[in-house]
Amino acid sequence: MTDARYVLAIDLGTSGPKVALVSNRGELVGDGFAPVDLHLLPGGGAEQDPEQWWDAIRTATREALADEPVPVESITAVAVTSQWSGTVAIDADGKAIGNAIIWMDSRGATQVEAFIGAKVRVQGYDPRKLRKWIQLTAGAPSGSGKDPIAHILYLRDRHPEVYAATTTFLEPKDYLNLRLTGKQAASFDSIALHWVTDNRDPNAVSYDDELLGYAGLTRTQLPGLRPATDVLGGLTAAAAADLGLPADLPVVMGTPDVHSAGIGAGTTADLSAHLYIGTSSWLTCHVPGKKTDLIHSIATLPAAIPGRYLVANEQETAGKALDWLAAILYPEATDRGAAYADMNEVAATVSAGSDGVIFTPWLYGERTPVEDATVRGGFFNQSLDTGRPELIRAVFEGVAYNSRWLLGYVERFVKTTLNPIVMVGGGAQSDLWCQIHADVLNRTIRQGADPIMVNVRGAGLLGHVALGHITWAEIPSLVPIAGSFRPNTAHKDVYGRLYDAFRQIYKANRGIYRKLNR
Repeated sequence: MTDARYVLAIDLGTSGPKVALVSNRGELVGDGFAPVDLHLLPGGGAEQDPEQWWDAIRTATREALADEPVPVESITAVAVTSQWSGTVAIDADGKAIGNAIIWMDSRGATQVEAFIGAKVRVQGYDPRKLRKWIQLTAGAPSGSGKDPIAHILYLRDRHPEVYAATTTFLEPKDYLNLRLTGKQAASFDSIALHWVTDNRDPNAVSYDDELLGYAGLTRTQLPGLRPATDVLGGLTAAAAADLGLPADLPVVMGTPDVHSAGIGAGTTADLSAHLYIGTSSWLTCHVPGKKTDLIHSIATLPAAIPGRYLVANEQETAGKALDWLAAILYPEATDRGAAYADMNEVAATVSAGSDGVIFTPWLYGERTPVEDATVRGGFFNQSLDTGRPELIRAVFEGVAYNSRWLLGYVERFVKTTLNPIVMVGGGAQSDLWCQIHADVLNRTIRQGADPIMVNVRGAGLLGHVALGHITWAEIPSLVPIAGSFRPNTAHKDVYGRLYDAFRQIYKANRGIYRKLNR
């Protein structure tokens, strides 16, 4: 294509960054990936090294550009998306202080409990604060301790030397933009989970002094705010040399992973839904107005699309449950892809319902539709006849049961049936998993093409919108669909019965989990 222009898109996931060139027609050209370490610590800690992030991005970018897939002059910008709800402490020299605290970290739960509460509480909250949070933000800090505000309060109380040395707290995406441009800023969407902004106008999000006061923060401790489609600045000479790109190449503000998936899935129209199955999972869509379901941890937060909100929710463990099982069943495997392929083949030999075996995927607690940091996963209803095939398929199905649990509350929240649903993320690479979701959810599942690259594609398309190469309305036609899976009516009864049991397992055991994991 003689008129093709490209955005270098960077997607920092929990397992590591993916990098690719995204054309203004939605095509992916060249790609690279490099892994990063995840450090799980006692008490619910989860950290990663920001320097390792940058090293991995440099490696992945060089890999994506290695064969010169496009003329360098056709690369028009860089755009970043990343894991959301993380915290990087930045010192006066603009350097990260130690490890980043990421979205899985729940060590700030104690601090949050004191921060949100009072002697008289409504669902654990000070009623006065809760009213203000819902009025301005459409939500409230999670009691799980996994929001950035909880990370910051944890650092203040448990690592005061880090807190004192920090000039700015940044989300992972915004830290990467700092590395790229030397400039600090957060986008209207990335700052939302700090719960200190007035989101009533999604085009003019701003800090609120009263909300900042609840947390004991000042405006100087957080970055300035800009729309996701703003150009933050140009690549510094150092960043350009690291990545093999021209200096001063525009860097677009970008957006968190939940938001970029909605763009990369082509679900930019209101009430067009996508289900992401990656390390974690979410089911979301764009809507025109602000709304809250505090009981089920669902809210509307500013979207990357001007004037729109994104229905925000997250289930903690989805594809990670399959990773966990693969590590147990294939401990010597050097090719994890081959292990996943074998698991798909084995699971396909078992009839729907896994002979009554149910897996609950709450391996690291849960956020929505229940906020419960102490709940844990497990297999239920095994017998002497239960073997490896039933256990493997039960994991596929357990994640789908969890998706159905969330779907009911999301549809109630948006007051409409979401059908079809575009499935993306690493889990959507499996035709079997797409069909299981279609059967369990009783919805048509549209399988995104290159689903593991959905965030990369979304960041790239956002970059093109920012530069005026395309419009938001064009995006659905630029995103390819690999297949469509309709519900198998023969499986409706068995999955209905097992889903009901799945819900009952949580209700019957949540008290036991609380005793065991406090």
